[in-house]
Amino acid sequence: MQVFPKFILSATSAAHFPAPSAPEFAFLGRSNVGKSSLINALLGSRQARVSSTPGRTRAINFFSLTTSPERRQPNFLFADLPGYGYAKISKSISAEWPRFIEPYLAERPTLALCICLVDSNIPPQASDIQLAEFLRTIQRPYMVVATKADRLSGNARAKAKQTLSRALSADNLLLCSAKTGLGMKELWSEIHRIAEEAGAKIK
Repeated sequence: MQVFPKFILSATSAAHFPAPSAPEFAFLGRSNVGKSSLINALLGSRQARVSSTPGRTRAINFFSLTTSPERRQPNFLFADLPGYGYAKISKSISAEWPRFIEPYLAERPTLALCICLVDSNIPPQASDIQLAEFLRTIQRPYMVVATKADRLSGNARAKAKQTLSRALSADNLLLCSAKTGLGMKELWSEIHRIAEEAGAKIK
């Protein structure tokens, strides 16, 4: 299904969040995991900013997606959250994170799914494990997507998937590549399925 994305706004506090309407999908991950590249690959256009310096994003960037260019109300929204775990981000900025990130994850009524991105080429990171534990604690559904899988051979992919799935308690972990398109169709299918279910609940 074709979608038509549009950037809405950047929010640095809960007061700036768009009014809850359509189901939302939050993209989370460490600052160098390839989050913006994956979002752009999903959307088929350069919507999310890809920076050569990880950790540039300081706000939650919201994008509306419709299944028709004539439709005014979005079918669902993407929320691109700031990356975490990058050492060069100043302590003052890191300290500000929970002020608007945690309320969004814990309280946003239209948040349908958290898509947690991890690097398939490295072992499970403590920050990724902590994020998964936090989402389970607040009872938010999440899906783990392992990026940059094109860099791994078939056997290495299978091993990485098993290791990451076990560490992050993710039965539905999906290997993806923004470069080759691996896993994009499956990810879109899951997004559409959950959007339809969440949309029915919201209505």
